[in-house]
Amino acid sequence: MHVKRLVLLLSAFYLSTDCSAQNGFTEYSQNIPGSSLSFKMVPVKSGSFTIGSPASEKSHAADEAPQKKIELSAFWMGAREVTRDEFDVFLKDETTSQNVDVDAITRPSPQYIDLSYGMGKEGGFPANSMSQYGALMYCRWLYEKTGVFFRLPTEAEWEYACRAGSTSAYFFGDDSTQLDKYAWYAKNSNDKFQKTGTKLPNAWGLYDMLGNVMEWTLDHYDAARYTKIEAKDPVVEANPVRYPKTLRGGGYASAAAELRSAERIPSDPVWNRRDPQIPKSRWWITDAPAVGFRLVRPAQQPSKEQAEQFFKKYLDQ
Repeated sequence: MHVKRLVLLLSAFYLSTDCSAQNGFTEYSQNIPGSSLSFKMVPVKSGSFTIGSPASEKSHAADEAPQKKIELSAFWMGAREVTRDEFDVFLKDETTSQNVDVDAITRPSPQYIDLSYGMGKEGGFPANSMSQYGALMYCRWLYEKTGVFFRLPTEAEWEYACRAGSTSAYFFGDDSTQLDKYAWYAKNSNDKFQKTGTKLPNAWGLYDMLGNVMEWTLDHYDAARYTKIEAKDPVVEANPVRYPKTLRGGGYASAAAELRSAERIPSDPVWNRRDPQIPKSRWWITDAPAVGFRLVRPAQQPSKEQAEQFFKKYLDQ
């Protein structure tokens, strides 16, 4: 796709005016068709923030610089990480097709081992061992079932929502000893992910933005991204190279420094090294049990054609 056309396509996912002034931009619950489950979506108002971290921040990394002021349009974000219960509705949906070339949606490939490794499934545990492809396919399935366009957050959207107006290393301040109140990480998790929403949320009502499971973003990882990032609604171009993509937030086995709001985590092909399926599964990452995802819904929904173009572009990566 020509770059100009891609920019126009992605710009349609953003709101050009302040969505907070429009009716209906409030917290709501989205039902999942075919189940009694629902998930909460939290409104994130349009605004600006400074992405990255200063050199003076403890554990600052080169890929978090230079800091740039970014403006973002409004969107909703899932209050919690997508749970295994929610993903299982997709996993067990017999109306979907196994053949991506025939149908609009496909079913996940079977899990050949217990990829939760006994840490928990039903009852609110996060979906884990998730590839970015699997996360995006879940978004497409939800769109086909509900008519509502969901996707992964961009890196800029994720950091903006995580910071919730803060400029410190963590959304609650710079004192990492306070992490226990807000996050499951190496110090308190007993080397297991935990049920979502059991720690305190950030100021905007988002749970587990730090710790529990790392969360996929839409972005292809580029260590020099901030040297050229756009100042308004940064456009994320699809990249045909599968690795590395960017994750955020750290997980249950991460050290405190890896949970900073600015921390960027590139995906690694080693996460899929033990996959016995041939060809290797695009759905599951066997050696990364601490990887999950969270949903975003742009305040301005794309047209059906634009949504289909989006999924085709990003699922062809």
